[in-house]
Order: sequence, then C-alpha cells, then structure tokens
Amino acid sequence: MNTDRLLHGTFTDADEFCDELFAYLTAVGQSQYDETVTQLEHARQTAALAEADGYDQPAQVAALLHDIGHLLLDEHDAHRDFLVEDLHHEIVGARYLTRWFGPDLGAPAALHVKAKRYLVATDPAYANSLSEASTRSLRVQGGPMTGKEVDDFLRLQHADLALALRRWDDNAKRVNVAVPELGHWRPAVCRCVRACLES
Repeated sequence: MNTDRLLHGTFTDADEFCDELFAYLTAVGQSQYDETVTQLEHARQTAALAEADGYDQPAQVAALLHDIGHLLLDEHDAHRDFLVEDLHHEIVGARYLTRWFGPDLGAPAALHVKAKRYLVATDPAYANSLSEASTRSLRVQGGPMTGKEVDDFLRLQHADLALALRRWDDNAKRVNVAVPELGHWRPAVCRCVRACLES
C-alpha cells in the first residue's frame, strides 16, 4: 500500500482523496494494535460509539480516524519493539488530519493520549479498566498527569471532545461487535474533506 501517496500526494477532489484513504484503511487496518481487534475494527467501533452518543459527523470522523497515526507509523503488535518507546502516534495522526480536515478535527486526535493520562490521574477506576496494550502504552506516554497538567488540560479548547473520544476508544476493543462497515462513514469523511478543501 502506498503510504507515501497518502501522506504526500496532492488531491484536489474529495472523492479521489477518499478512494485513497479508504483503500489504505482497508488494507493496512488489518494489523492489530490491541490484543482483541484489528485497527480497522477498533476505528469502526470508536466511530459507532460516537454516532450512538449523538455526536455530529465531524466528531464521528475524528473518532474513526483518531488512531491513523499508528497506521502511518506502521505501529502494531507484529513488531518486536512495539511499545518500547512512544512514537507519538497522536501527533503524527493529528498533523495528517489537520491538513485534510482542519484543526477542529485534528485537535481531538492530538489530545486523546493526554485524555487517557488525565483520566488515569483523576479517576481511580479508569486505570483498572484499561486494556493490556493501553496500560503498556501509558507507561511510555508519561503515566498519569500531574496536578498542573490536569489543570492545563482542562483549559484546552477541545478537552471535552478529547475525553469523549478517549472513552469511545477504550470501549472500542470488543470481539464480534456488530457495527457499520467502513463505507458507512464515507459520505461524512468526504463532506469534511470537501469543506476543508473549499475553505
């Protein structure tokens, strides 16, 4: 699959971009980050939870694509050095999403790791609910936030959506859950890209 085309290609048409993106997600998303589901299953489950909670289409698209940085970094559990160091997938993904969808969609993806660190620091039950992979990644991502970090996080413009995204993320690792296929979100993805290209 041509990651270089996805990262550096020039797309002037939203449908052309979506063709490339959805082919990429379908092919590369078969890898596993978590111990239970593929990365594509995780993305679909996360977006389905956002939709079930009544969030708008941009929030659903952010949920669907929040972990695209893992795919762009080829970061998954088939590599022996997986989770040995933090490759900052949330920043890689957010830069990509901001380029094509704008900052309001990129920011929640950028903050979803900080949201995990916030929740671990402020909700004792939350840490116990994390999957094995999320617990491992927490260690290399900085662990629970300090008191000052908690205060700073809450002042961020997209903190509320990032916290919602984090909850969806954590609940989107279930085996054999019936959720819509990837194509269900294509109209929303194309609409968001088109709006960004035309702005």
